Amino acid sequence: MERKPNRLINEKSPYLLAHAYNPVDWYPWCEEAFEKAKKEDKPIFLSIGYSSCHWCHVMEKESFEDEEIAKILNRYFISIKVDREERPDIDAVYMEVCLLFNGHGGWPLTVLMTPDKKPFFAGTYFPKESKPSRIGLKDLLLSVAKYWRENREDLIERSQKVVQYLNQENQKEIESIDKNIVDACYFDLKSRFDSSYGGFSVRPKFPSPHNLMFLMRYYYLKKEEESLSMVEKTLKNMRLGGVYDHIGYGFHRYSTDRQWILPHFEKMLYDQATLIMAYSEAYSLTKNQFYKDVVYEIVHYLERDMMSTSGGFYSSEDADSEGEEGKFYTWTKDEIYSMLGEDYDLFCNLFNIKEEGNYLEESTGELTGRNVLYIDEKVINRIGIQEEKLNEKIKIWREKLFKEREKRVKPFKDTKILTDWNSLLMVALSKAGKLLSEEKFVKLAEGIYRFIKDNMYKDGNLLHMYKDGVSEVEGMLDDYAFTVWGLLELYESVADTEILKFAVDIQKKADELMFDDKNGGYFISPHNRDLIANTKPVFDGAYPSGNSVMLNNLLKLYHISSNEEYYKKVEKTVKFFSSDIKRLPSYHSMFVIGLILYFYPVSEVVLAGDCKDKLKEINGRFLPNKVLLIKNNEYLQKLSPFLEIIPREKSCKIYVCKNFSCNLPTEDLNKALKLIED
Repeated sequence: MERKPNRLINEKSPYLLAHAYNPVDWYPWCEEAFEKAKKEDKPIFLSIGYSSCHWCHVMEKESFEDEEIAKILNRYFISIKVDREERPDIDAVYMEVCLLFNGHGGWPLTVLMTPDKKPFFAGTYFPKESKPSRIGLKDLLLSVAKYWRENREDLIERSQKVVQYLNQENQKEIESIDKNIVDACYFDLKSRFDSSYGGFSVRPKFPSPHNLMFLMRYYYLKKEEESLSMVEKTLKNMRLGGVYDHIGYGFHRYSTDRQWILPHFEKMLYDQATLIMAYSEAYSLTKNQFYKDVVYEIVHYLERDMMSTSGGFYSSEDADSEGEEGKFYTWTKDEIYSMLGEDYDLFCNLFNIKEEGNYLEESTGELTGRNVLYIDEKVINRIGIQEEKLNEKIKIWREKLFKEREKRVKPFKDTKILTDWNSLLMVALSKAGKLLSEEKFVKLAEGIYRFIKDNMYKDGNLLHMYKDGVSEVEGMLDDYAFTVWGLLELYESVADTEILKFAVDIQKKADELMFDDKNGGYFISPHNRDLIANTKPVFDGAYPSGNSVMLNNLLKLYHISSNEEYYKKVEKTVKFFSSDIKRLPSYHSMFVIGLILYFYPVSEVVLAGDCKDKLKEINGRFLPNKVLLIKNNEYLQKLSPFLEIIPREKSCKIYVCKNFSCNLPTEDLNKALKLIED
């Protein structure tokens, strides 16, 4: 029977389009849906997910493609589908509700609410039918429909209390905070650290590279060896584990076990970006080639599989193919034997290949006969093959398996291009280009910069999403925060003050649209966005929060420009979030990175004269407490009045300043570096 499309057929989001032929009468998030709910006196069923979400696919197959569930939804509810990557502001509001009701969240996010968008119930994945341990979607919907008819006032009262709570979150009690918070964050991470396998939880285990970036800054600041040791153990075990794609490169979303072996197989652009940052910084601190190689591998994967012809990068790749999670990435022992012949035993020993498989089906816990590739360091030591020879074999094996894997049905690729995630990659490539002295990475970052400026910047505002040649969705906090961060990193890489000027313009627009002048901090979306609450995210989760990044941006712009308006926003932001940071410092590690710049000296490094070689040398060092200024530039002279005290030079002179008070100039790079690090 021919299926009829629902209203999602006119959307751009691949996630919404994937539900366009469900029998559920879906609406996108629009006023038409809420008006119809009011007119027909029905509650709203809101489902939020994203295209590479495994359990979103499961719930669709079990329930949203099911005629029985569709009849219930179409009769008693108005159903709305939202792509969380397209509208992270909507997701943020209702995820906070889910956390309030349940203490945990996740996707798919399932919310029931009144026609005026006020939620009275929230959860995540629900099976179609009830089980002894949890209610099924069918029973949940029928119960809520009955309760809506018979006890509506209870639900409305409950929803009003939820909205009241959400808006109270923007009125925090101000607490004092001092530089001891930096030590508190370190000891908090240390207490959570898994000394056996790395990472900061038992299971599931997320990369959370901003934790590692904080620890590297703590090592730089305090010379605490254990801080760097935690970083190295985590980075090494992630790269050897199954959470890394040993054949095609790039990292999967997270590990379902403690050892980094069994991943959820989706690949997200933001994970690749933030991990490039962490591995690049680790290389700059240790000069360990292992970390440098990982950076090159991730970038190779991104160029090969995720880069559009426009210079922007796609969002994600799915965990599933042919209806099965991990099928594209896992192998049977027979498949390995047919390709590797005499090297079969060695490969199976090194990569832990088992006849019965090592990959467990998550919902049942049963072995599948398929294998995730991962390396146990102890096995490497037992094999007894010279490292160079082993690496050469691995290279040959990888090429054979990659060629064979390319014949398989590939996971779905979400080809929408997001400003915030591309800006994170601009940060990463700029950092990697500087720290690894790799011009190619900087060129890729410049490509992202041009893509954003040409396609995502209209009438002085950023847009959030690009798909099929169309840019749409008003930019939100992460778009502005991450873009400014990326531009500041790229400016330091290429010393192009046009890029710095763009960063200043974007920051100014973000301040106009989203900064809370009364209380401090940035709202997740512009003030006029039609939501029941406008949150101010500060929790550093899978990637850093917009407010954490904004704190860092404001401090860097202040030290570049000496503009006190930036510093006033810093002080208000620090005060507003102080209670959150003090309560759980290690869950706000990117914010604490900003607090290092707030509480400890920052060096304004002024390069006067022809300093291209010196710039490259300085950029190749891990110097997280510095900002760079170029003297011989008209725009920078206007932006940074304190540069007037520094004369123009022909040959390169380096001025190291702290709080805009400068040391005598030097041509000696080592002397300048010592002044920066003092």
